[in-house]
Amino acid sequence: MTDLYAVLGNPLGHTKSPLIHAAFAAQTGQDLTYLAVEAPLDGFAADVAAFRARGGKGINITAPFKVEAFALATERRQRALFAGAANALKFEGESIIAENFDGVGLVRDIQHNLCVPIRGRRILLLGAGGAARGVTLPILEAEPAELTIINRTVSKAHALRRQFSSCGRIVSGGYADLGPGTFDLVINATSASLRGELPPIADAIFTRAGLAYDFVYGKGLTPFLRKAGQAGVDRLADGVGMLVEQAAEAFEWWRGVRPATGSMIGKITVPLV
Repeated sequence: MTDLYAVLGNPLGHTKSPLIHAAFAAQTGQDLTYLAVEAPLDGFAADVAAFRARGGKGINITAPFKVEAFALATERRQRALFAGAANALKFEGESIIAENFDGVGLVRDIQHNLCVPIRGRRILLLGAGGAARGVTLPILEAEPAELTIINRTVSKAHALRRQFSSCGRIVSGGYADLGPGTFDLVINATSASLRGELPPIADAIFTRAGLAYDFVYGKGLTPFLRKAGQAGVDRLADGVGMLVEQAAEAFEWWRGVRPATGSMIGKITVPLV
């Protein structure tokens, strides 16, 4: 019998998840069907229950339901606990198990696909919302020399620093606190690129030999990446690799086999122009 999986979110017109997981299933010889379910904004829990009643084995969760998915779970893995949000659920009997693979996907994309080490490097993370919270622990587990978290609402950046202070060296503040000094890796975890906007950053934060990474994918050269390129940064990347890598982590969690990701990343990458 074919096993059933899905992605739940709203809206879902842009989702690549069915394409990605269908390719993973074909590559690994897994018998499964993967659907896109656009849940009503007030109907996430009901749609999850309906999907389980159909025999669903697991779901990926995208905006705006990651916090609801975390709350719905009966068991929560460590990364989901730290993030306070889940981007994947697995159903085992009566249990709903929550995980968060966003940060693992990010770190794997940076270190494995882009071949940029994190250990011993100075990292700047722009944003302190759910996206940033979901990747902070995996970044710290990769042992950077220092992680600086900057956010428009400074109190949120400070709260994130306090939450993860036992996991590594963290500095937090607002954009006005970004003085002279460069970072080896600058990560844009804000939603600014979705609106065609640019966080209030200066060229001086970038180093030419570093990497500028934008969570937003499929939009070509975002304002953030254009700014980094104009500042002379050699390496620019959007979040397509993170998307595929976190999907591969969820697939392995569900199916017990990890698919190769390189061909899929290449297939759905939009040139940064």
